[in-house]
This record gives sequence, structure tokens and C-alpha cells, in this order.
Amino acid sequence: MAENKPEAVESAYTSSHVNPYGRVDEEVAMVAEKDGRRKKRMKCFMYVAAFVVFQAGIILIFALTVMKVKTPKFRVRSASFGTFDVTTLNTNPSFDINMIAELGVKNPNFGRYKYQNSTIEFYYENIKVGEASIPNARAKARSTRKFNVTVNLSSAEVPREVLERQFAASTVISLSSQSRLRGKVEIMKIMKKNKSTNMNCTMEINTSSRQLGNLSCR
Repeated sequence: MAENKPEAVESAYTSSHVNPYGRVDEEVAMVAEKDGRRKKRMKCFMYVAAFVVFQAGIILIFALTVMKVKTPKFRVRSASFGTFDVTTLNTNPSFDINMIAELGVKNPNFGRYKYQNSTIEFYYENIKVGEASIPNARAKARSTRKFNVTVNLSSAEVPREVLERQFAASTVISLSSQSRLRGKVEIMKIMKKNKSTNMNCTMEINTSSRQLGNLSCR
């Protein structure tokens, strides 16, 4: 019994002092593990935030370009002539001209532009001298639809003194054209928006060369 006593004391002493820093190491490991998880969560949050910002940028660009609806442009592009009866004499100044005008509807949008029936009117000194019908049609996305209309230009309603003054100064017939198209822009078959466009052009018919010149639209 006396011989076993030191061994018992040594065993008790040893068991109570094995790895005295074990608990500290466990706490350090737990802290490191928590810090690692926190860093992973931060990285994940940063990736998600970056993705959200990227997506928001894409949506903003899409909204400012593809989904933004612009006003189409409606213009007189050129013209040729059939019947061309012009009298510049002071005794009986007059004109009776058959004009084939090429018109254009420029659609800058990423969706087609469908417009309704309309008319185009031509004026000489603010007096209407001709009119033509415009049939309904569609202008494709990012393109210009070109078509011809035939109009008879007649000075029957123009006062004689106005024509006398005009032909005394030059051999050109100054005209203006006005029209309005009403329609809708359809983008990706999911969005439709009403859009109207006005024509306001000025031009000159040279009675000597029988050509259209000084064409300007705004």
C-alpha cells in the first residue's frame, strides 16, 4: 500500500497537468474558424453586390438605348416630274406640274414604327397648290422606309400678281410641304408607344432645268 502511494500521486499530478494550453488552442481555432466564415460571407456579399451593380448597369444601358423611344423623321427626299406646263409671261403666268415625290420615314428605334393613313400638302406663298394621300405602312427598326407619291401642283388658286412678282424675280417656284404621321413604335412585341412626326420641308422647282433643288427639311 505504501509503495502504490507515490504512483497514485504522480498519476494524479500528471493527469491534471496534461496539455495545459489545450483550451486556449481550441478557442483560437474557433476564433479562426469564425473569422474564416465571416470572410467567406463578406466575399459572397461582395460578389452578389457586384453582380447586382452589373445587372443594374445592363438594365440602365438597355433602358437608355433599346427601350428609349425616339421620334421618327418624315422627309421629302427627291422628286421627278411628268407633265410640266409653266408659263412665265406677265400676260398669263401659271404652272401645272405633275410631281412624283420620293418620301422617307426614318425610324431610329429598335422596334418597328407603324403609322396611319395621312396626307401631304404643298404650298406656294402659303397657298395650297397640291395634295397627295399617304397610305398606312410600317417602317422597320433602325431603317428608312422610302415610297413615292404623285401630286398635281396647280397655281389655279394663286393670285396673278403673286405669280407675276415671282417670275419677274426668278425662274424658280418656291414650295413648302407639310404633313403629320401618327403611329406607334413597337419594341420587342412587349411595349407600344404612340409617336407622331411632323414634316416641314422647303424646296424649289427650277423651271428651266425642270429639277428640284434647295431641298431642306427640319
